[in-house]
Amino acid sequence: MNRTVLLLRMLDTTYDKESWYAPFKPAIEGLTAEQACWKPDGEATKTIWENVNHLIYYKERLTAKLEDREWTNPLDGNDTFYLTEQVKNDQAWRTVVERVETAHRGLRNALSHTTEAKIEEDSLEEKLLDIMLHDAYHTGQIMQLRKMQGSWPSQR
Repeated sequence: MNRTVLLLRMLDTTYDKESWYAPFKPAIEGLTAEQACWKPDGEATKTIWENVNHLIYYKERLTAKLEDREWTNPLDGNDTFYLTEQVKNDQAWRTVVERVETAHRGLRNALSHTTEAKIEEDSLEEKLLDIMLHDAYHTGQIMQLRKMQGSWPSQR
């Protein structure tokens, strides 16, 4: 198996292909805007919506790098959580869910059209692995928030 195929496979595993851990896409499926905006009382934590914003930003930025496009939306790490306005509106939430899907497909497509030589340049392989670990980390946070709000199955 070549490097690109392995990276694509692992990218899919963190996004929507079941492995021995739950991927990102099922972690946000079926949520309402109200659930996506929920935060436990007194807890210093980000909402699901904010976490999704954060993941969108980094996928879009890496896609631009893979496609040799200039990145025109530089944000610092904290600002990425507020990429889109968090409102308790289901249509607005669906738009964010569609954007994360588009961001994933864009990254996957860019990676599939990137040569292994380019992947080795500029530590792109490391950046891709970082994105996958980052997605898995925040997916765990999203599932924990869903457990706390009672919207994640107790047996999964």
